[in-house]
Amino acid sequence: MQIQWYPGHMAKARRQLIEQLRRVDAVVELCDARLPRSSRNPDLDALCAGKRRALVLNKSDLADPAATSAWISKAQAGGVDAVAFDALKGKAREALGAIERASSRAYERAAARGINKTIRVMVVGVPNVGKSAFINKLSGRAAAKTADRPGVTRAAQWVRVADRLELLDTPGLLWPKIDDREASRRLAYLGTIRDEILDQESLAEDLLRELMDVSPDAVRARFRIAPDAGREGNMDSEPSPRGSLLEAVCAGRGYILSGGRLDTARGAAAALDEFRAGKLGRITLERA
Repeated sequence: MQIQWYPGHMAKARRQLIEQLRRVDAVVELCDARLPRSSRNPDLDALCAGKRRALVLNKSDLADPAATSAWISKAQAGGVDAVAFDALKGKAREALGAIERASSRAYERAAARGINKTIRVMVVGVPNVGKSAFINKLSGRAAAKTADRPGVTRAAQWVRVADRLELLDTPGLLWPKIDDREASRRLAYLGTIRDEILDQESLAEDLLRELMDVSPDAVRARFRIAPDAGREGNMDSEPSPRGSLLEAVCAGRGYILSGGRLDTARGAAAALDEFRAGKLGRITLERA
């Protein structure tokens, strides 16, 4: 499945990000802890060159803790200050520590001149990665608008989170051409790309096949999938004679239409929604 989604507001957001970078002391990049590779915009390395950065593996409560720890170790071995974070239930000091380390040089330079500088930090990441929820957690109030869909934040917004610390909430930014089909498909699993432009049933089938590779027992238990149901082999294999995993989900859940037809639209919605909400357990689809 080849997926491309780069609406006009993202091109504008990219221009705004470049303009605002001149005014910030550091950058905090958020990725989704379930997809620490695919949910990072590769363009940010060039766009944010020259700025100290911290990486936050957000939504860590939905990811495999061991996998998250391995990703953090890999990032730190590469010279990137990385922390895990749960923007809904986590402790703000975990992320604030990373922000302080990223902005320490700017603070020290100002202090050496006797200036009580307000540190300004830009928060960046792909759509629906939780930037606004992250900022709200650190500020202790609903300062930034949030929703469980991409494209809610359309304009940059400064939010004061401490006496001398302001964070800039920015619109989610993808890269103009996602050549990696696996990455684009996995971004769609998370709701990073608008559901309305996708074939939800094909996407759900692909997701279920990946989940069966990672956590088959959880998938079978959650959706009541029979032991011999679904596809076999890798993502490029053909369906087995036993039918698709999506059909197995519909059969297990009793999603049946008149005439005995399987309600695959309902099954697809259930598979995607329940994965995104973490109802299958703490699952990471990418390994360090």
